[in-house]
Amino acid sequence: MSRRSGILEFAVLGLLRESPMHGYELRKRLNTSLGVFRAFSYGTLYPCLKTLVANGWLIEEPGNTAEAAASLTGRRAKIVYRLTADGKEHFEQLLSQTGPDAYEDETFAARFAFFGQTSRDVRMRVLEGRRSRLEERLEKMRASLARTRERLDDYTLELQRHGMESVEREVRWLNELIESERAGRDLRGSASEGAAHQDRTNGAPGDLPRSGSDSRPDTPDDTAT
Repeated sequence: MSRRSGILEFAVLGLLRESPMHGYELRKRLNTSLGVFRAFSYGTLYPCLKTLVANGWLIEEPGNTAEAAASLTGRRAKIVYRLTADGKEHFEQLLSQTGPDAYEDETFAARFAFFGQTSRDVRMRVLEGRRSRLEERLEKMRASLARTRERLDDYTLELQRHGMESVEREVRWLNELIESERAGRDLRGSASEGAAHQDRTNGAPGDLPRSGSDSRPDTPDDTAT
């Protein structure tokens, strides 16, 4: 499984832990609540849902009574996806992970979006891991700029500075979060704040871009087949 597929599966399991949803509702939540998933298609989401069902982590159920009645008249009823006990256990295992996959550019924003469901000690390790990774990157960027600045034109130099400033801002933000965690203060609205911050600093590293192979029209297709 690719890292991007893993991020999407993690987010889907996390949202369904809150409540069962149609595929269309899931996509809206991924887009609006978790900004890191702004740009992906139904052609990406539905294979993910099918995989999670096959693994036993989700089950498919008919929608509400009206939709069930509609299916009796020949119309296809929407499918509701519900987290199973095994799915909840798997998601909790994913939440407990604190290795590099939890704080790399492609994964950190999605992990942060579910910090409200994550234990404090795990949050601390993920935040500190992210900060360490960015501090290493910042040191390399500064060393590279010092070596090459005389050979760069003004615009390239400005672009390099902009990149450094973005990393510095995120490090300051992480310092504030770590300080809050150490002081025992829980943050409110952390998911949206974290996604917005990633958009400003790193261009939403968790985005799943559309590809030619999965750019199906953005229309709901969460019906029984």
